[in-house]
Amino acid sequence: MTDTTPNPTLDLGPQAAVVARLAEAVADEQLADPTPCPEYAVRNVLAHLTHLAGAFRDAGRKDLGVTTDTSPGSSLPELGPDWREELPEVLAGMAEVWRDPAAWTGMTRAGGLDLPGEVAGLVATDELVIHGWDLARATGRPYTPDPAALRVCHDFLEASVDAPDRGEIFGPVVRVASDAPLLARAVGLSGRNPGWTRRP
Repeated sequence: MTDTTPNPTLDLGPQAAVVARLAEAVADEQLADPTPCPEYAVRNVLAHLTHLAGAFRDAGRKDLGVTTDTSPGSSLPELGPDWREELPEVLAGMAEVWRDPAAWTGMTRAGGLDLPGEVAGLVATDELVIHGWDLARATGRPYTPDPAALRVCHDFLEASVDAPDRGEIFGPVVRVASDAPLLARAVGLSGRNPGWTRRP
């Protein structure tokens, strides 16, 4: 008999909670600080996280529209006045949607691109892990991502190294030692320098 049971899906809840805690710790005076994303200040990373969480929430439930059709590169994301309440709420909502195995099946859309649900879930995981690192580094907070999400993120990024459209999504790979911690390797694969630090 052939086993047709779907592969277990990842619970995004633990990593979404890590990101929510990092966001909660951001002080107002840190919102203009630089981040490992050259064009993004802390406020822009927070805004991007808010927007992507809403987009992937809707992508997971196949509720396609403005949130799923907008390219993340279309404009610099700006933070709304109620972000401290909105961000944790939308992160939790996204995680809840992706607990449904149906979110990982069929076709959906995110960032204006049609893609399989499973791929959308992997992209969402990558976004949470890497932008969580961005936020932690920019604000000087310790960062311990959810181990399962980190492994999925690393493997997804590693598989994308030779993708023809990689340059449209990620920066050039930053090579790190093969025995470096998994987080450093994932960050390098995303096109970031794992050694990035805040300005003095």
